[in-house]
Amino acid sequence: MTTQTTLHPDTAPEMASLKPSTVILFAFACGATTANVYYSQSIAGLIASSMHLPASLAGLIVTTTQLGYGMGLFFLVCLADLIENRRLVLMTTAGTILSLIGVAVSSGPAALVVTSFSLGVCTVGSQVLVPLAVHLSPERKRGKIIGNIMFGLVSGIMLSRPLASFLAGYWGWRSIFVFSAALMLGTFVLMMRALPQWHPQSKRNYWATLRSMLNLLITSRTLQSRAAYQGTMFGIFNMFWTAAPPMLHLRFGLAQAGIAAFALAGAAGALSAPVAGKVADRGGAKIGTGIVIGCAGIALLMSGWGHAEDSLMILVFAAIILDAATQANQVFGQRAIQSLDTGARGRLNAAYMAVIFICGAVGSALGSFTFYHGGWSAIAVVGACLAMAILLVFMTELLTNKSA
Repeated sequence: MTTQTTLHPDTAPEMASLKPSTVILFAFACGATTANVYYSQSIAGLIASSMHLPASLAGLIVTTTQLGYGMGLFFLVCLADLIENRRLVLMTTAGTILSLIGVAVSSGPAALVVTSFSLGVCTVGSQVLVPLAVHLSPERKRGKIIGNIMFGLVSGIMLSRPLASFLAGYWGWRSIFVFSAALMLGTFVLMMRALPQWHPQSKRNYWATLRSMLNLLITSRTLQSRAAYQGTMFGIFNMFWTAAPPMLHLRFGLAQAGIAAFALAGAAGALSAPVAGKVADRGGAKIGTGIVIGCAGIALLMSGWGHAEDSLMILVFAAIILDAATQANQVFGQRAIQSLDTGARGRLNAAYMAVIFICGAVGSALGSFTFYHGGWSAIAVVGACLAMAILLVFMTELLTNKSA
């Protein structure tokens, strides 16, 4: 019979520790869950075609899921400060499984939009796992553990695109959602057996918690800055990866298997997450933020060069740099906000990630619109300009000694 470890905030300092096997479970669960938000990104054109939607609106399929994710982040993740965390994760995972089945059997645009939005809402369980891991981690190892878990989460994001392209190329676009439903069922069983419990001691009700989260977003300069930096980075990231599949098909004649290989090469950027965690533990997050934002801008300009020169190799290097920069900055941001208030980690993470994914949803829609009206050169220029703008904001705050 499986027993569960139950932890309370008042005993956390003495008991806070995670076994390596539990860290692996957290990382795997985060990756498998968050991947569901991205499966449609590389096959949006196929889905749009089967649903008789114009190609210029294909990005809205991705946007719908990410908007749902943003709503779930805002309205559900804050519950991590109110109710037992393991139960919340299992409930959202069950909803994810049902939503995946709904997407797989959708017969028209309306059903697809509803089930995609529901899928986005339910996959926020991964963002409950992050503050839970922080609760169970000693301060000196917090960045490292966050980095390792984020490596799993980022790997899920990165591998979602090639996996979706590969399965869609052989068995149609619905196959990836059937596969993921089975994977999430296995994940649910693993978490039900091994996930530790965490009982928050907050006396707030739900609406007071929402107000408190908004207050944190309004009053915390660090939260505002970190959400702005990563929100812009994530918007650029989604612009790139929403427009990349049709660009690769039109410019280089790549089929789904070729697009999958390109996305798989870009997944190497996930390796930056554990490194960023160690850098953050050593106090290097501030200077690291400026470096990775600058790298994102360089990556977009490099991608424009690669497109103009018909060089897939240059485009691959650009994708790796962009992915690595985005994921490193995410770790820097998580490390910063999770250190602000031990009693508000769920709300801090909810506010932070909600802003990021709303920006990401805008980036997906902007990527589709920009590519179909201006081509890849427009994607490169707009993305580079966004990176430069947020880098200037970062430099201004750094020079004025504000929280960055």
